[in-house]
Amino acid sequence: MSGLIGKKIGMTSVYSAEGKNIPCTVIEAGPCVVTQIKTVEKDSYEAVQIAYDETSEKHATSSLLGHFKKAGTTPKRKLVELKDMPEVNLGDTLTVDLFEEMDWVDVTGISKGKGYQGVVKRHGFAGVGGQTHGQHNRQRKPGSLGASSYPSRVFKGKRLPGQMGGDQVKVLNLRVLKVIPESNLLLVKGSIPGAKGAYLIIEK
Repeated sequence: MSGLIGKKIGMTSVYSAEGKNIPCTVIEAGPCVVTQIKTVEKDSYEAVQIAYDETSEKHATSSLLGHFKKAGTTPKRKLVELKDMPEVNLGDTLTVDLFEEMDWVDVTGISKGKGYQGVVKRHGFAGVGGQTHGQHNRQRKPGSLGASSYPSRVFKGKRLPGQMGGDQVKVLNLRVLKVIPESNLLLVKGSIPGAKGAYLIIEK
């Protein structure tokens, strides 16, 4: 398995060989620099740390500056560890050439934050119902929450209003429709979490 860090750019569409218009998401994937190689002997597990997206030295801590200097690269904004990566060396640059058209990929990102939402939007409740029998202001309420004398409380885990979105989401088995290596772009068919500009992890 191999992967890259990327950024969600926006959406576009491409035409298939049959002339069908297919919507897809544009992802800027890499270039990423290998900043650390973790081994079982030293770290008790195997992984490859890669870094993406340039930043200035004043926005990096002194310890990170030393970390990047050891890898022979400039400071980066985003660091990610990936397991089961192919054989790489410290300081190597990984590009979008890792992927080919019609590959299947898994994409991980942070979903759009929706703020504090009620049960109808957050959990798909139907609401109390019509406006008959005096229910003029209860259309989107959760309704009765539980039993009375026993257990005299609401069980933990009850689906209630609360913060919605802003969670890490991994979407599996998305199809790469096109690779544009000169611009480090991937065109991927399917639902991809996050807003424009959000960081993504694309794994093959």
